[in-house]
Amino acid sequence: MFEERPDRDAEIVLVGRSNVGKSTIMRQLTGHAVETGRKPGVTRGPNHFDWAEDDFMVTDLPGFGFMEGVPEDRREAIKTGVVRYLERHAENIIVGVLILDGNSAVEIIDRHRDRGEIPHDVELFALLRDLDIPPVVAVNKMDKVDDRDERLDDIADRLGMYPPWQQWQDVIAPVSAKREQIEPLLEAIRAHIRDRGDDRLLGHFT
Repeated sequence: MFEERPDRDAEIVLVGRSNVGKSTIMRQLTGHAVETGRKPGVTRGPNHFDWAEDDFMVTDLPGFGFMEGVPEDRREAIKTGVVRYLERHAENIIVGVLILDGNSAVEIIDRHRDRGEIPHDVELFALLRDLDIPPVVAVNKMDKVDDRDERLDDIADRLGMYPPWQQWQDVIAPVSAKREQIEPLLEAIRAHIRDRGDDRLLGHFT
C-alpha cells in the first residue's frame, strides 16, 4: 500500500503517532474528509489529497507507535513503510509535518528514553532533517495545555532545539485542529514554500 503514489512533483506529508490528530489536520489543510476515529491506527495506508492543477498533493501517512488490537509486527511494518516512503520520495517532499499531542508528547518521549530507547518522534524528526526534508512540528491539542510556553520549550528541548521555542516558529507550530486553529502551521508551511521559491503553492495555505 506504500508503493502506490500519484505522479506529483511536490508533496507535503503528515507524520506522527497514532491518535494525535493527523487526519483532522489533513481535513483542516485541504477541506478533504479522510477516515478518522477514536481507535488508534485507523489510517493504515497513505491518504493522498491531490491539487491536480498544481501537480501538488498533501499526504497523510499512517500513524505509528502503539495501536490497540494491532500486533507488534504489523505496527513495525507500518513504521518501516513510513520511513521507506519518506526515503523514496524525499526529493519531492517540500515539507514534512510531524504532529505531536501537546498533552502527552513530552511524557512519551521521556518514558522511552528512560527505557534506553530512541523515541519514535525524535527518530522521525531526525530522519526528516537527515533527508533534507524541511520539518514542521505541529503541536496539536494545545487548547488543553495550561503551561503553553513551558510545554513548547520542553518539546523544543526534546527534539534537540534550544529553548525558547519562539525562535523556532518556522519549525514549531502550536495548533488546535478540532477548533480549526492552525494558523501557526499554515505560516510555517508558507515560510518553507517561500524558501523553496515556489509561490504558486502559497494560495493553498492562506
